[in-house]
Amino acid sequence: MATEETIRDRRWAYLLVRIILGINIGVHGASRIYMGAGKFARGLVKMFASTPLPSQMVYSYAFALPFAEALVGLLILLGVFSRITFIAGLLLMASLTFGSTLRQDWDSAGLQLIYVMVYAGLLAFREYNRSPVGKQLI
Repeated sequence: MATEETIRDRRWAYLLVRIILGINIGVHGASRIYMGAGKFARGLVKMFASTPLPSQMVYSYAFALPFAEALVGLLILLGVFSRITFIAGLLLMASLTFGSTLRQDWDSAGLQLIYVMVYAGLLAFREYNRSPVGKQLI
């Protein structure tokens, strides 16, 4: 049986990992929006030129990606709708991993597995998505 202090430590750890992931993903998206989602999308179209994916499909996905990242990051940061948000984040990572492996960018695919593990860990230990003093978060 975990002590109250151990539970509090787990809640602190969960909170801090969740906040850091939220900042990471949210700023990822927000900075791409700020710099121009169209510019980002055009860059990805060039990166995927040698793949069988149609350029319009790549552009549409890449244009929407920063907005999805910003939203997922914000929801993670706030700690709300956590189950659906972590699942959405994992599905987002699945799509990014598909693209990385299609391009045979094994370094990016490997790094994406780190994000997958963090998302999965946060989903699996969602019971700790409470403030360190025990207040239930949404």
